Amino acid sequence: MDWYRHRFRSRWDIGAPPDAVYAVLVAAEDYPRWWPQVREAVRTGDTGGAARIRSLIPYDLWITAREERQDPAARVIQAALGGDVEGWARWIVTPRTTGTRVFFEQSVVVRKPLLRRLAVPGRPFFRANHALMMCRGRRGLRARLAGAGGTSGAV
Repeated sequence: MDWYRHRFRSRWDIGAPPDAVYAVLVAAEDYPRWWPQVREAVRTGDTGGAARIRSLIPYDLWITAREERQDPAARVIQAALGGDVEGWARWIVTPRTTGTRVFFEQSVVVRKPLLRRLAVPGRPFFRANHALMMCRGRRGLRARLAGAGGTSGAV
């Protein structure tokens, strides 16, 4: 097992139209407005950005992102990640009868030295930390879209 590699998957059901959900997700520089764990996010050119992320565990991850795919018709967003982690992340937005289903996938290798030293004993905590972050992201996205005229649905 590669203790430095993490693969995450999340599924969010959002009671808002798919195009509205996609529009919020594609504007990554606005994530700090609705996702508490994304502390900073800036665009660094036409297809790049950087973010500082911090969840329950008291450490900051600095991540750079370079757009690999942005497809409004298919509602797919994918980015190559660098910085404290290296790999990729992808959002897939699909319509449902009652709104939208959002799939998030991420495959990364930890590069931050402290996290590499804690890879084995800390793995369950890192996974729980990520799950909490995703839960809060889903809640924030629902609230953001409810404020924009969508319906938030249950958390």
